[in-house]
Amino acid sequence: MTTRNSIYALSDEIAGYRRALHENPGTAYEENFASDLVAEKLSEWGIQHERGIAVTGIVATIHGRTNTSGRSIGLRADMDALNITEEDNKPHKSKVPGKMHACGHDGHTATLLGAAKYLFENNNFDGIVHFIFQPAEEGHRGAHKMIEEGLFERFPCDAVYGLHNWPYMPLGTAAMRVGAIMASVDILHITVKGQGGHAAKPNCAIDPIVIGSQIVTALQTLVSRETSPIEPAVLSITYFNAGTGAHNIIPDDAKMTGTLRIYDEKLRQRLKRRIGEVARGIAQAMGAQVEYEFREVLDPTINEASQVAFCADVCKDMLGEQNVDDNVEPSMGGEDFGAMLMEVPGCYIWMGQGVAEDETSMHNQGLHTPRYDFNDSLTPLAIEYWVRIVEKALPLKP
Repeated sequence: MTTRNSIYALSDEIAGYRRALHENPGTAYEENFASDLVAEKLSEWGIQHERGIAVTGIVATIHGRTNTSGRSIGLRADMDALNITEEDNKPHKSKVPGKMHACGHDGHTATLLGAAKYLFENNNFDGIVHFIFQPAEEGHRGAHKMIEEGLFERFPCDAVYGLHNWPYMPLGTAAMRVGAIMASVDILHITVKGQGGHAAKPNCAIDPIVIGSQIVTALQTLVSRETSPIEPAVLSITYFNAGTGAHNIIPDDAKMTGTLRIYDEKLRQRLKRRIGEVARGIAQAMGAQVEYEFREVLDPTINEASQVAFCADVCKDMLGEQNVDDNVEPSMGGEDFGAMLMEVPGCYIWMGQGVAEDETSMHNQGLHTPRYDFNDSLTPLAIEYWVRIVEKALPLKP
């Protein structure tokens, strides 16, 4: 494992910014502290940047020593936190009630900021680098909003790169894969509209609970019987609500909410249609009606093959070949970075932060849990990864 001494020297400063970000979390489009801190440091260091892209987003730009290639790349970090109440297990606990950095976006932002400082002072590359500080990754389509506001028209990129800390892998490791590494994330809402009545006279009612239960069961066959077993898909109904709490009343309606996770866009669109058809068909057969809403939240995160090979080489040079998995099993979790990869080829990787010798460490805790914390020991490795990506993608001409 190799890290430049100058990056190690920078690590404590950047870790301090990370802890400040952790103490002052902001959720979707309210990342004001993070946006202000990033802008303050970029201004202090003399780095060109633009604010107000997708409300709180920032894009900083650094020019290499030369630009004979005319190439430019993007490096992206997410800034938002989650609506989670943090456990009191660290000195830099969140100061904002009910919100915390439970996914490590504080670390992502800080390490990209550190990379910007290093590369501004050591611009040993040929071309242009755009540092994309993105808001609202956690299900609020911040990447889409930046793109809609002209991200890649205003800051053209030949390739774009993202990383995420991964507590499920040990510190000093990295993983990536060709194709889908994270799934699409969609939300579905189904309301069965029946006819309420007395529980002693069910024949005089149209029971939405019975109908809704049949819909839940039938929806599972869309994956088990209508989808090829070699095409991964998850369809989960996670909320079912009906009734007043009284034991003798059949309600008028039943409400269900769920999520669909898929890697393939064609399958995504087919199941989106079929969910509605199945729900309406069952309801109609039993004299009820259905209101169906399907909301596409995140696109699948799909890595381009040549970019995976490129990033894998960078990681192997830095961490050692034995510490890099370039065909990792994908996750059914979602990542807003997928929207950027739909526009520009690139690669999204995971960098391990787990502590093998201490299973109870907060750096081993699952993402989106109140016990989690970003591992500051990952800071120099993440910064160096960004630096090496830039220097390898935009090499100086001899």
